[in-house]
Amino acid sequence: MAPRPRCGTGVVRVVVTGGAGFIGANLVRRLLDEGHEVVVVDDLSTGRLANLDAVAGRIERHEASVLDAPALDAALAGAAAVVHLAARPSVPRSIDDPVATHRANVDGTLAVLEAARRAGPDAPHLVVASSSSVYGANPALPKHEDLVARPLSPYAASKLAAEAYALAYAHSYALDVLVLRFFNVFGPLQPADHAYAAVVPAFVDAALAGRPVTVHGDGTQTRDFTYVDTVTAVLADAVTRRVADPAPVNLAFGTRTDLLTVLERLEALLGHPIVREHTAPRAGDVPHSVADASRLRALFPDVEPVDLEAGLAATVEWFRSGAAAPS
Repeated sequence: MAPRPRCGTGVVRVVVTGGAGFIGANLVRRLLDEGHEVVVVDDLSTGRLANLDAVAGRIERHEASVLDAPALDAALAGAAAVVHLAARPSVPRSIDDPVATHRANVDGTLAVLEAARRAGPDAPHLVVASSSSVYGANPALPKHEDLVARPLSPYAASKLAAEAYALAYAHSYALDVLVLRFFNVFGPLQPADHAYAAVVPAFVDAALAGRPVTVHGDGTQTRDFTYVDTVTAVLADAVTRRVADPAPVNLAFGTRTDLLTVLERLEALLGHPIVREHTAPRAGDVPHSVADASRLRALFPDVEPVDLEAGLAATVEWFRSGAAAPS
């Protein structure tokens, strides 16, 4: 596996919404390894219970939607922090069903904020996941947090609304809130067995199975790929030190890699060529994305990101282990 980035120390009770999902389950493992008490809230609509098999006896789990207020209140009782990852991901999925995306991402975030507000003076620290997709049609590079957001999909709009609510609640109700804009996160536990799979697991899964890899567009589009252990290092450090900020913070480190280069690096790891099939670009996708990491590095100076090669190698190793669900 790739080396884990460093982060701070200290023990708290942490609620992870969406804790059975890809990022959530990786975060749960890290928090437990650091000695934290972990509560998972997940309705398993996109998360997988199997992702938590290895830690099932070490967590408190609530199989419930974040829209279930009594379940949220029970989960948040005594919590020092909430990492809100529960969401309906995927740009294409949001275009297919925008109302469901709004309910999960906007109403769901509002429900978590209300649960925190109900806790009164003991309100937990909140870390809320947003997305680089909020930058949308704004062509400026790198993407810095003061750019005008121009969402191109219902998913992006839902994330912009969610982060606006979170920061408004921080101002209105004196809550400690940190909004993090995730870029292209990849790594173990990320599913490849559905039509909305993210690019790295889709590439790895197809290449290992000997199927042609589908490339939407010409493959020159660029992304700021971030290995999941880097993301969980930032999240754990934020929880430990109760990091808050009045503005959104990019969670990526300013690397810019096109999809063709990702395929070349996978070919080097696998030791054979990968057949590509190019299709039309997907609606709602942006051509280029790279983060300005200045604000992130100022807030989290001790986190060392895992580089792309090490992250891809760890991801391939996980898929080869047979742990991924079959396509």
